[in-house]
Amino acid sequence: MTPKLMGVINVTPDSFFDGGLFLDAEAAIEHGRELAEQGAEILDVGGESTRPGAAEVSAEEELARVVPVVEGLAGTATVSIDTSKAAVARAALEAGASIVNDVTALRHDPEIAALCAERGAGLVLMHMQGDPRTMQENPAYDDVVDDVKAFLAERLEAAIAVGVAEERIWLDPGIGFGKTLDHNVELLRRLGELRELGRPLVVGTSRKSFIGKIDGSEVGRRLGGSIASSVLAAASGADVLRVHDVAEAAQAMKVATAILG
Repeated sequence: MTPKLMGVINVTPDSFFDGGLFLDAEAAIEHGRELAEQGAEILDVGGESTRPGAAEVSAEEELARVVPVVEGLAGTATVSIDTSKAAVARAALEAGASIVNDVTALRHDPEIAALCAERGAGLVLMHMQGDPRTMQENPAYDDVVDDVKAFLAERLEAAIAVGVAEERIWLDPGIGFGKTLDHNVELLRRLGELRELGRPLVVGTSRKSFIGKIDGSEVGRRLGGSIASSVLAAASGADVLRVHDVAEAAQAMKVATAILG
C-alpha cells in the first residue's frame, strides 16, 4: 500500500480550503517545493476553483496564474495541470507539466485528448455530475458506483479512441463532485469495484465537505478525516492520493503500510 501523493497547489483566490494563500506565483512555487520535500511525487497546479458554486475563469486569467508556477516547479517533481481548457493545458505542458488533470473528463474541451496524445502526456479523467456551478443542486444516481464506473469506462474509451495511450490514463471517481454524503461514502467503501476498469485510481478526499457532514467540522479542522479517508482509500486500492497536507499524509501512509504490509 504505497500510493503516490499528489500535492494540491491552488493558484486561486477562491478555492474552498486555501484560496488566496498561493495566488502570488512565488508563494505558490515555494509551497510546491515544500510539498515535494514532504513527499509529494506529483504537484497539481490549478488556476480555477472547482468548489461548488465557483465562478468561471477566463483562459487568459488562468494562464497568467498557472504558467509561472508550472515553470518554477518543473524539475522539482512531476507537475500536473488541473484544467479543463486545452489552451491552458498546452501552455502548461510547454512550461514543464507532464500530466493534465481534467475534472470534466474531456467534456468541456475535447481537444485536451488530442493534445495529450500528441505530447505523450498523462491524463486524469474525473467523474462529475453537472459542473461546479450546478453539481451540488440535487445529485442523483441509480447506483452511484455503477454509474460512476460506466461514466469512467466511456470516457476512458473516448480518450483512447483519439490516440491517448491507455497506460497514460488515470481515473478519478470525483469525491465531492456532484455527490451527497451517502454517495461519497459508498464510492469510498466500494472503491475496489472501480479498479476493475484496469487503470490507476486517483482519489481526493482532502478537507472536503463530506467530512464536515459526518462530524460537523469546518474546513480548517478536517485533517483527521482527510487522513482517515485517504488511508482507507489506499487500503482499497487508490494509486494516487490528492492531498493538501502532504507531510501528514506521508506519515500516515508509512505507518499504515508498516502495519498492513
